[in-house]
Amino acid sequence: MNLSDWIGTIGVTLLLIAFALNIAKKITPESSSYLILNILGAGLAGVSSYMINFWPFVVLESVWVLASLLALIKPTKK
Repeated sequence: MNLSDWIGTIGVTLLLIAFALNIAKKITPESSSYLILNILGAGLAGVSSYMINFWPFVVLESVWVLASLLALIKPTKK
């Protein structure tokens, strides 16, 4: 595997961990741990996609990072 494969694999693994922990009800989609896993995972997957010039996934992962960042910094209303 080359560098872009490793970066993408780590990113996707982080995304899948977040998904599995959410499904197992260990974390919620609003939790900072879930959002941070999504930011890191999507960021790495986006970098990997950029490295191989796969622009549809660069856009997808960039939007995923931005959405997760906004959710992380947005104060929750109670």
